[in-house]
Amino acid sequence: MKILVLGAGKMGSFFIDLLSFDHEVAVYEKDPKRMRFTYNCQRFTSMEEIRDFKPELVINAVTLKYTITVFKQVLPYLPEDCIISDIASVKTDLKDFYEQSGRRYVSTHPMFGPTFANLQQLSEENAIIISEGDYMGRIFFKDLYAKLGLNIYEYSFEEHDKTVAYSLSIPFVSTFVFAAVMKHQDAPGTTFKRHMRIAKGVLNEDDYLLQEILFNPYTHDQVAQIRTELKELLQIIDDKDAKGMKGYLTKIRNNVRNDIEINK
Repeated sequence: MKILVLGAGKMGSFFIDLLSFDHEVAVYEKDPKRMRFTYNCQRFTSMEEIRDFKPELVINAVTLKYTITVFKQVLPYLPEDCIISDIASVKTDLKDFYEQSGRRYVSTHPMFGPTFANLQQLSEENAIIISEGDYMGRIFFKDLYAKLGLNIYEYSFEEHDKTVAYSLSIPFVSTFVFAAVMKHQDAPGTTFKRHMRIAKGVLNEDDYLLQEILFNPYTHDQVAQIRTELKELLQIIDDKDAKGMKGYLTKIRNNVRNDIEINK
């Protein structure tokens, strides 16, 4: 299959490497310097080159802020039967765009990134394939993700954004709070160092991505739960309520234990 990847960033390069041994792959990137470490693929810096390539599938891996903008720019240069796809972490406005485009499309979300995931061992990572869209496009990504050993889930656009609001906004906000109150430690403990590594990884993400995840319409209720829990915990601390603390620790240990059982 002829596959065009839009953007040679971290995930774009990952898909290029992944697909280039079994497919004819090209990458479009405005900044030639970002393509220095791509190989086994054609490198495009103009839309006319895309027209001549005639891709059968496009994977849009540009920064979330520009996903729809780049789609609009490239559509006139694609064959009518070309499937367009995205791997965006937030699907806001994408459903409307796809439906208005009149194009075959597929939308997926690899629930991992190069910052934390071991890209050579992904059996504990997940991927979401949006149930709406082109059947053959969904089959392509289902087969691709299955070969990587990923756990695959099919959600609607709405279900996806609700899942992201829970699985990303809560850890992101928790990390923000840690980073906001932390102070330099000359002799940090193991837990502090682990949190620091997570904070550095999260804060290395694109600002627009972090913004869009937190501005997800389903995020507010999730973040409000953090406020509620902090209020309860602070009251237990102020009261030095040993019984209350024991009950609270039992509750959160059960939450963690139940999650582990579900994901076995």
